[in-house]
Amino acid sequence: MTSFVGFPGPGRVRSPEPGRALARALRDGLLAITLAGVLAPGATVRAAESAASPEAVRLPCHRSVPGGVAIVALGAQPARPRVFLDDEPILVSGDPGAWTAVVGIRLDAQPGVRELVAEHADGSVARLPLEIAAVRYSEQRLRVAPGKVDLSAKDLARYERERAHLAQVAATRSDPLPTTLRMLQPTPGRRSSSFGLRRFFNGQPRNPHSGMDIAAPTGTAVVAAAPGRVIDTGDYFFNGRTIWLDHGSGLLTMYCHLDEIAVRVGDVVDAGQRIGAVGATGRVTGAHLHWSVSLNRAMVDPALFLDEPQPGARGREPR
Repeated sequence: MTSFVGFPGPGRVRSPEPGRALARALRDGLLAITLAGVLAPGATVRAAESAASPEAVRLPCHRSVPGGVAIVALGAQPARPRVFLDDEPILVSGDPGAWTAVVGIRLDAQPGVRELVAEHADGSVARLPLEIAAVRYSEQRLRVAPGKVDLSAKDLARYERERAHLAQVAATRSDPLPTTLRMLQPTPGRRSSSFGLRRFFNGQPRNPHSGMDIAAPTGTAVVAAAPGRVIDTGDYFFNGRTIWLDHGSGLLTMYCHLDEIAVRVGDVVDAGQRIGAVGATGRVTGAHLHWSVSLNRAMVDPALFLDEPQPGARGREPR
């Protein structure tokens, strides 16, 4: 059985451009997508040319590819520099002896050399090259009934309302720095390595999967992956019952398809604190947790924030 969460489902009315509205949300990483199939190993990525000095805050794994995280050494400065990529503020960790930029790279980023702009307290500006390597994520091609990928007029209207709200949530950026940039797996279970996997339905491409699915029975506890503040909860058409946490400085996590939400907006939670339970709400056919990590408004591979990132591991999605 295949799950079509994140894609338009049964309905009698097609939008004039099927999938266009959905593609926008997928591009922005606002939807969870459950993807079935065996995944091919990920591409090998060149290591950073230089590394920052040891820091109190543990950093995610460096993988400078679309959907990855780049760790860029900024050197010593008396005060924390302000860093931007395409005018988007970038998280900067460290201390005056060694600052480090932690850059989320969008899944739709083109390989090549980009430019980080670092503004220093003395008014000087440094421009630093950021090399993004190519990566080939797995693909899956399916032929399905047209009704499986189209929205009814009613469902499309609901989706559009929710999309606008979720875009606001995803744009959240608070000033505090995260206390850690390493995370806990939010529920026990088999991790899929489906991040970046692209599906083709009836020959039509859909945007890549922008999170990690973890197979677990309904009712299994879901915990906060890192300390944070609850910035949104809701029951959404595609994602079902969902929680968003803000960890500071543009680092957010999203937990989807929950059976239960045990927190409220404004609650401050610790890493490992129970926030809900695994379920099968939204557009899914089986219980599992979809977990996403957003950094500087880019959905990035959650595995890079775990102690055992397992890049390119093989696995099957929850059914």
